[in-house]
Amino acid sequence: MVVSETEKREPESAPSESATIEQDLSGKSIKSHPPNTAANMQSDFHRMKNFANPKSMFKTSATSNEQTANTVAPGRPDPTPPTAQAPAAAPAKEKDQEQPKAPAATDAAAPAATSAGGDEAVRTEHLFKHPLQNTWTLWYLENDRSKSWEDMQNEITSFDTVEDFWSLYNHIKPPSEIKLGSDYSLFKKGIRPMWEDAANKQGGRWVITLNKSSKSDLDNLWLDVLLCLIGEAFDHSDQICGAVVNIRGKSNKISIWTANGNNEEAALEIGHKLRDALRLGRQNSLQYQLHKDTMVKQGSNVKSIYTL
Repeated sequence: MVVSETEKREPESAPSESATIEQDLSGKSIKSHPPNTAANMQSDFHRMKNFANPKSMFKTSATSNEQTANTVAPGRPDPTPPTAQAPAAAPAKEKDQEQPKAPAATDAAAPAATSAGGDEAVRTEHLFKHPLQNTWTLWYLENDRSKSWEDMQNEITSFDTVEDFWSLYNHIKPPSEIKLGSDYSLFKKGIRPMWEDAANKQGGRWVITLNKSSKSDLDNLWLDVLLCLIGEAFDHSDQICGAVVNIRGKSNKISIWTANGNNEEAALEIGHKLRDALRLGRQNSLQYQLHKDTMVKQGSNVKSIYTL
């Protein structure tokens, strides 16, 4: 198998505490209600770390769980109220002690009531989240020459709501801070960030090559691409497989992968929308390459069938 450069992901900053609208640069909007509580965000963070992921992609260092749990997102008030101590129970009167115990059936019903209350809490939490049209999976390729390319790919986690996207995004490093030779990838759930995947075999990618001069440009463009993806910004969103950001020595690349490289109408619509959405200048060309060509050639030798 020919191993190539693939690409990976990471975004930028979090929404404000008040309800905001994140524009996805296509005229559509991604609605974001006030983010999860600090406690919930920290819970999500620890859940993600349990995937045996590389630690180099997370913003926080490996501190104790107790330290991390007490951390509140910068600039956000801690919405968790102080724990109130329950008043001490009054000593039982002798008369009460003589009362017969409740039937066993009453005690048996208690777990059921607790379970029902838990289910209700889950349903209530879901009401406050904004579902995405698709479920997306974040992948991280950590550069490690002792491993095969496939073994370097790490499936991090999946999300299907706006709030869970921001919770994930706010706890990982931006692309400019991950290890040289590493990638972030965000793909629709079930699609792996590799040419050989059945969803990618007949497809191609729009590639943006960026110089190394501006880290903020890289991070901002990557976040804009992510918002375009999860916000379904394209008329042919069904053709979108995912996006990758490659961190390399001479230049970095961001690419958007599509399912059918022979669908000219879809490819060009996505390319034009992407150029407008990212506000690319003349110095940034946008080139469409077929995966089958990328598999046999490398770098500048890959033929582009469209250039915008």
